[in-house]
Amino acid sequence: MLLLTFSFGPAFFALINTGIKHDYKHGAVLAGGVVLSDLFVCLIVIFSVHFGAINFLQDEKNQRFAGIVAGIILCVFGAFHYRKPIKRSEENIEIKAPSDIKLLLKGFFLNLFNPAVWFLWLGNVTGVGKSFNYSVVKMIIYFSIVLGLVFTVELFKIFLAGKIKKFLTDKTMHLINIITGTLLIIFGVVLIYNHFFHE
Repeated sequence: MLLLTFSFGPAFFALINTGIKHDYKHGAVLAGGVVLSDLFVCLIVIFSVHFGAINFLQDEKNQRFAGIVAGIILCVFGAFHYRKPIKRSEENIEIKAPSDIKLLLKGFFLNLFNPAVWFLWLGNVTGVGKSFNYSVVKMIIYFSIVLGLVFTVELFKIFLAGKIKKFLTDKTMHLINIITGTLLIIFGVVLIYNHFFHE
């Protein structure tokens, strides 16, 4: 369960980037999208296990296809971070943030298309499920509580990121944006390589 709160995947870097570039509220919306995505994946895995469709998720061809698509999507997300340099006025006016719905969807899909998230939930559900005799209701209640704790930790990360933004110059913030985009592209390229080129 600790992997859910202290993982360093694409969503983590997007959260920190948003917390630094904008404010706590916008970071919280992005975090909400990430957690909703986790809940969505969790429910799919729970019902897949319950109805015996787990083989579909474990099928090698399906995993390869999902990994390649996910890699392409992460590269696209990363490329967006290379747009226009960050500019702030001398009065330190906040950079215009995307709408809440865009941030929510970004968090949702950025997390959804990360294959590691699916494998993590597959392991959690099959492992913890044994303790509950794979009861759907008990597993949903348990993992809902877990995700509530995860969301709390994500909010704390954003809070810390927001605290250091006042010490950053425009140049530094632009560099952070570039680093975030580069990391997302690296994640994407690694996924494509592992699922397409690597035997």
